[in-house]
Amino acid sequence: MTVHVMLISPALNAALREARFDGDAPLDAAGSRRAGAAAPAVPAADRQLRGPSERCAGTADALGLRAVPEPALGGWDMGRWSGLRLSAVSAAEPEAVSAWLTDPSAAPHGGESLLELCSRARRWLASLESAGGGREGHRVLGVVEPAVVRAVIVGALALPPEAFWRLDVAPLTLTWLTGRSGRWNLRCGRPLSPAPGD
Repeated sequence: MTVHVMLISPALNAALREARFDGDAPLDAAGSRRAGAAAPAVPAADRQLRGPSERCAGTADALGLRAVPEPALGGWDMGRWSGLRLSAVSAAEPEAVSAWLTDPSAAPHGGESLLELCSRARRWLASLESAGGGREGHRVLGVVEPAVVRAVIVGALALPPEAFWRLDVAPLTLTWLTGRSGRWNLRCGRPLSPAPGD
């Protein structure tokens, strides 16, 4: 059975603009407008899911989706760093940040390590093959944080965890995976809305 997994990264908000660790906050007016403008480009799906963050919820609403919150698609758990700026944590804990960036098993913040995030994403992806009820071409659409998109790609393509840091996921882009029997193909992300200034 072929499964299509379509992942949309949420629109920008203040936390993303300020480079905060998993800083959950609602969309601002500009983010809501951009997501609303992108709604006609969203593909049809049999199931609509979203991460539990306010940003994912707001994006899904603005896109006109009836997406169900899925705990397995939650953002990267950054523990005590959650909500803090990367620059502030780097200045206060340079060795901890260095370990986090270079050792996939490190979790100096007390949350999830990169390995744990990628493992969670891989388990969720594997669960989808049975969730379609055996229907060919089952389509799952999720609005998820960029880190989750990156972790799903790492898991789907059996990439080394370090590849996570080499993947960029822009706001309001669609990443499409097609899988059968545990083997996945990737259609790289495409914008759902015009670039700023277009």
